[in-house]
Amino acid sequence: MVFRPTYSDIARLAEVGTATVERVLNGRGNVRPEKVEQVLRAARALRYPRLLPEVHHGIIRVEVVLVRPDTGFYERLARQFERIAASLDSSIAIHRTFVDELAPEVIARQILKSGLRRSALIISAPIHPKITEALERVQASGQPVIQVVSRSAGPNADFVGIDNYLAGRTAAMFMSRMQRASGKVVVVAHSQAYGAHRDRVRGFSDYFRENPNDALVFTHVVFGRDEHVRSASLLQECFRVWPDIVGVYNSGGANPAVISVIEKQKTWRDIFFVGHELTPITRAALRSGRMEMVIDQSPEAQARRSIDLVLARLGWIGNVDNFPIPFVTYTAENV
Repeated sequence: MVFRPTYSDIARLAEVGTATVERVLNGRGNVRPEKVEQVLRAARALRYPRLLPEVHHGIIRVEVVLVRPDTGFYERLARQFERIAASLDSSIAIHRTFVDELAPEVIARQILKSGLRRSALIISAPIHPKITEALERVQASGQPVIQVVSRSAGPNADFVGIDNYLAGRTAAMFMSRMQRASGKVVVVAHSQAYGAHRDRVRGFSDYFRENPNDALVFTHVVFGRDEHVRSASLLQECFRVWPDIVGVYNSGGANPAVISVIEKQKTWRDIFFVGHELTPITRAALRSGRMEMVIDQSPEAQARRSIDLVLARLGWIGNVDNFPIPFVTYTAENV
């Protein structure tokens, strides 16, 4: 039997009276804007089978919660959200909030109890039970939630980003086919806290497992949390243990640390280094031969898609196709 929500069902989820639900859904007015939003979010969450009235009569506030503003990628992503905000109608406001990626309880509180009267949430956060629970609670309330860059909640949640698994496989394919030297291959990753890094490392590993190369042996993964000193120290130890390393894949943002270690090796010209994100540092490394390839995940496109999805979920624009954001590969020949 098909479930058909009633006014009582909507009222219970929205935490208002049935009279308020009736006034909102029939456009009778005299209901505070925040109550209107509560009712319409609940109606959408319960898939109320009718065309809902106009949702917003005030400013739409979209909160963008991000981590690591010190990294090149998130700096580009935050800057693009700022540019988009300046181009939007004055009735739509985008608020950027930066959180500590090592404080999941704080992130969960921000998700659940933002200081804003928020209409929608866009977030990039690590995987943690409290964060996942908070996101699921907000989604259940009917408020649109868009995960960007890396997935923190379940597979049914809206996610905007590249196909990270295929990015890892692409890095492995180029390294396997283009590296002429023989030896060990290692991976530098942020940690297992981010779904994006898990998928990239898994894709890289799967490619080498499915396409054996007698000349290259995928040997080890180190987790440097994208911290320069930690990442450099761990990679330097790898070179001490395996002096025949000829391939390095960095799935995160520690490119300066990796470059600093590679250029100290006597055999640095024989080391095939693939990393992520085109920045002034990686552009220079490509041109100097210290990197062979950069996979850029187009943060500008991710920001634009995230905002489009929010506006679609709020009923301001039509349906938005949400296929994976294409990633771009750069070499010394196209930077």
